[in-house]
Amino acid sequence: MRIVLQKVSEGTVDVVDEVSGEVDATFEPQRIGVGYVLLVGVEDTDGAKQIDWLARKIANLRVFEDENGKMNRSIHDADGSVLSISQFTLYADVRKGNRPSFVKAGAPAHAEQIWNGFNDALRAQGLEVKEGRFGSHMRVRLANDGPVTIILDTDELGV
Repeated sequence: MRIVLQKVSEGTVDVVDEVSGEVDATFEPQRIGVGYVLLVGVEDTDGAKQIDWLARKIANLRVFEDENGKMNRSIHDADGSVLSISQFTLYADVRKGNRPSFVKAGAPAHAEQIWNGFNDALRAQGLEVKEGRFGSHMRVRLANDGPVTIILDTDELGV
């Protein structure tokens, strides 16, 4: 799995029609205040081991400032929440040509199952999790706080 974690003061997502750009009224826009916006990419080899490791790491990551201005508090300490967005484009390969290849991105059925399991694992860590809609054209807005952006890749981390 590959995750781009952004510490935010606020984040929102809605779903839009790819052609018209009109907001999809069947999806209620999701909003969070302080917390993380997570862009989540899945590959076919991902499973429970990657989900569990990432959920624990994200729940306990200390990137919120303490009273001395040091990154020493977790999302729990900051009373934050998560906005989780599925994003297969995190597995884009741009080494050849000008059009990205997405062959390393997980098959949609597997990726959706893993993404849902990951969101449930975050909830099991005691976090409030709001979600985009898998496989949809989404519009994500956020106010990155810090800025703090961290990339977590289970392949590179040996998980």
